[in-house]
Amino acid sequence: MNVDSTTALLYHTYNSLFLSLPFQGIQETGTRLALFAQNCQQGLRNGQTPEEIIHQFWDDYYERSGPDERIDALFDFIKYIERQVVLFDAVEDALFEQKHRSNHTRPLTKLLAKLENDEPRRQLLLQKLQSFSLRLVLTAHPTQFYPGKVLGIIKDLGQAIQGHDLEQIRLYLMQLGKTAFVNRSRPTPYDEAVSLGWYLENVFYHAIPDSLFRLLKTLGQDVTQFENPRLLELGFWPGGDRDGNPFVDAGTTLLVARRMKEAVLRGYYRDIRLLKRRLTFRGVEEIIAEVEEGLKNTLYPTDPAARRFAHADELRSVLLSARNILLAEHEGLFLDELDLLILKIRVFGFYFASIDIRQNSAKIAETWSQLLPAAGATHPDFAADHFAQLDEAAQTDLLLHTPPDLSEQLIGDPFTRETLQSFKAISTIQKENGAEGCHRYIISNCASALDVARVYALAKAVAPDSVGAAYLDIVPLFETVEDLAEAGAIMDTLYRHPQYSAHLDTRSRVQHIMLGFSDGTKDGGYLRANWSIYRAKENLTRISRAHGVTVIFFDGRGGPPGRGGGNNASYYAAQGKEIEHRAIHVTIQGQTVSSTYGTIAAAQYNIERLLSAGLEGWLFPAIGNQLSNADRVLLDQLADEAYKAYLELKNHPDFVPYLEKMTPLQWYGDTNIASRPTKRNADSALRFEDLRAIPFVGAWAQMKQNIPGYYGLGAALEHVKKNGMEEQLSALYQHSLFFRTLVENSMQSLSKSNFELTRYLDKHPRFGEFWRMLSGEYERTTVQVVAVSDRKELLADNTESKTSIALREEIVLPLSTIQQFGLQKIASGTLTEEEYKQYSKLILRAMFGIINAARNAA
Repeated sequence: MNVDSTTALLYHTYNSLFLSLPFQGIQETGTRLALFAQNCQQGLRNGQTPEEIIHQFWDDYYERSGPDERIDALFDFIKYIERQVVLFDAVEDALFEQKHRSNHTRPLTKLLAKLENDEPRRQLLLQKLQSFSLRLVLTAHPTQFYPGKVLGIIKDLGQAIQGHDLEQIRLYLMQLGKTAFVNRSRPTPYDEAVSLGWYLENVFYHAIPDSLFRLLKTLGQDVTQFENPRLLELGFWPGGDRDGNPFVDAGTTLLVARRMKEAVLRGYYRDIRLLKRRLTFRGVEEIIAEVEEGLKNTLYPTDPAARRFAHADELRSVLLSARNILLAEHEGLFLDELDLLILKIRVFGFYFASIDIRQNSAKIAETWSQLLPAAGATHPDFAADHFAQLDEAAQTDLLLHTPPDLSEQLIGDPFTRETLQSFKAISTIQKENGAEGCHRYIISNCASALDVARVYALAKAVAPDSVGAAYLDIVPLFETVEDLAEAGAIMDTLYRHPQYSAHLDTRSRVQHIMLGFSDGTKDGGYLRANWSIYRAKENLTRISRAHGVTVIFFDGRGGPPGRGGGNNASYYAAQGKEIEHRAIHVTIQGQTVSSTYGTIAAAQYNIERLLSAGLEGWLFPAIGNQLSNADRVLLDQLADEAYKAYLELKNHPDFVPYLEKMTPLQWYGDTNIASRPTKRNADSALRFEDLRAIPFVGAWAQMKQNIPGYYGLGAALEHVKKNGMEEQLSALYQHSLFFRTLVENSMQSLSKSNFELTRYLDKHPRFGEFWRMLSGEYERTTVQVVAVSDRKELLADNTESKTSIALREEIVLPLSTIQQFGLQKIASGTLTEEEYKQYSKLILRAMFGIINAARNAA
């Protein structure tokens, strides 16, 4: 029996246990939900509206019930389905672990097997590993609708399913039945850090060193001396990401950094206590006891005179002395266990994950407008009137050459003072946790060299290192189509500036550049954004190399294709030699963390998959990864046509009103899943530019329309085919992994779409024509991607994903129907205030199960 059929069988088997739980009315709810699900499928297929389906169901099965009882029945369905989704998640997690438990299925094992009889490439791999880096950056973006307690149940339930422990499974289902799925209040930024910190301590602390240890041992390397222990590493945004989040301050940043240091030290302390039971040999046990006591004192200082470890190198040095004795006098007994701990210390240091600071360029500019009076008091060139008369190039030059003295005593504006404190927090973290604990400042919406110069000047003026340099990687984030096109010129300006070039000398001539897939797709549409980013990477690589700079690209990718997600491994494997290949730095967030990295086995598999993709593309350069001039011309045409189609939609006068009035967008702020607001200017009327990418993409996902994941692609494919380029298009799909990955990722978005749900909008007096634009492009894109892939249906080559999506969509269809019913009722404008609250709650409660079922919909 294959995995796909096993998944369905196990789910339906354990789903029947819900009916046996000792909860009042659960048997009736479960039985009627099955009937309701059938009614939804048949009704939508027959052209009924969600409102008609539900009223008919009420008439058939709740004939004698009052209005409140009928609504309560829908809420009961929502709660039941939410728990069915959890069960399905747990079943898939359990089967994933079973499938990938054996070593031979792991990506790094497969990669090394290819090199078994290929010594030249094996040496090339060792050379590449000396400088390569895979950094997964956990962010607090609001895409995780499961509260932490439910994520814990999913993990435990998955383990029980692996053991086929029916009694334990039933107990966990009972626990689910009594566990709330909705946060009562909005989390603080620190709460978000604690929540994501669970994955650091319980998953990544084990997964990353274990994968790295096996790789290095297989290659015959000494894990305690390997030159690049941060080949696999972690980044962290909660507590550091200020962009649009007024609740993050310097105090939060320091609190999070100290918690992460404490967390990793606790991990070392637990490990040393376990090692103490094995390393019971003369000369070694004394050192291990010393380390145990030192870690305890470092974690819980009570005696100022007691031994404490000031930094990770000191701890590692003591353990290396124990290692030497173990080898010299005790035949290296339990050496691997000791080496693994030493490797963990080399990977995680005293910081665990590197905190990134992020702020919007407009906020940095606002800070400088407040700082100029204070700066001008000590340096006349910074006097507000004089500085304002300088052109952008002159302002940039002044800021890079002569950062002013800044005295907080002269600054009254609270936001400006907080901005300065954030730079001081960076310096504090570097002193307490190590230099790698916080070394990047990301400038979102970066649009000029001046934006970078402002941050450089602040860093050097407020928190310089011991020799007066800005010990910081300043990271411009290019997001919009326009900014991506200008990125090369901006970086060229900076590279040519003597002062900025000198700054890069202190950073080993490495420049980090972030590229935003989420806002890029929101701004330019699916195909235009992805191709613009690819082109920008090529251009930035060329310019950086010309100036002797190695660029590290940091990709801001979300879970769904509409935010840069999908098959990330194929995306990185598809990058040609024109794109710098020093590192893969990528964000992971919300649902992606729990669904892709939620268990040690899943994390190891997906980390190794990404690392292997990055290394294989370099070791085995495929012809298809190199785009010819003809390929580029064709992709330019496709991107231009897709952009035209998307702009026509985006500039439609009903685009924002449709999102605001006909989708669940306005309820995102009530979900209490994140600390930050759902739009950048919370006090203004809804404008497209203020929309956050996550609620933007999430609202389309709730509607089962998934516009950001494909819109414009169908129009572009159709256009070039009409111009007689069908053969070239087919050839591009066959030989270009980049284009093929884009097409196949769009299939995921299309497979999760269901326009039957919203067909009632076809007749809407205002939004009917707009809905037909959406529906038409969905149908066009489906036809075109199936044709260009030369398959009979979507995801024909990925049956595992196709089956999973189909089963999930089947489970969640009643939820989507209930939500659309609520939207229909509110759109009618005929509700009383009490009824409005009731239907709003219905819409809101349905959101959780819909997003959770999709696993990467936001």
